[in-house]
Amino acid sequence: MNVIFKTAVVLAVVASTSTISNKMKTVNTNKSTVTWTGKKLGGSHNGTIKLKSGDLQFNDSKVTGGNFTIDMTTIDVTDLTGENKTKLEGHLKSDDFFATSTHEEATLVFTNVKEKSPQVYEVTGDLTIKGITNPITFDLQANDSSATTQLNIDRSKYDVKYGSKSFFKGLGDNFIYDNFEVDVKLVY
Repeated sequence: MNVIFKTAVVLAVVASTSTISNKMKTVNTNKSTVTWTGKKLGGSHNGTIKLKSGDLQFNDSKVTGGNFTIDMTTIDVTDLTGENKTKLEGHLKSDDFFATSTHEEATLVFTNVKEKSPQVYEVTGDLTIKGITNPITFDLQANDSSATTQLNIDRSKYDVKYGSKSFFKGLGDNFIYDNFEVDVKLVY
């Protein structure tokens, strides 16, 4: 009986230690920032978009997982003002681009995390935009209270066709590059 009791105590300690070392950190969506840059020949536009929710999974101090929801209805253009700003925001939310009336959210779910060096991880995840999911790989730098990354997203993989040479021939110089950048700073 004494051996059984000691074994139970050891198992309880191991279980509680592993529970303590695994921790989900909820992202503070008000303090976190997501900025985007889209480029065209001879120029670019940039802006922000808001996180709706997000969590990073840690084992001890190492990132092991994560999932995020982006509120696509919050697309904001920051390099224009007035009527030009309003028109571009409306166009980005339209069916030509992100169709936010029917696809209000985009998601990113980590599927694999590999430590590259202390506090730097190679992350592979499933990115869903407009209901279409594709894998994406990026580097994430994370510490105890914040994380940063830059995503390079190919919009043509998500049926975002407007001004894309991947879908339309003969655009000449009137095209928009398929890849756009998203810079993310997470605070938790």
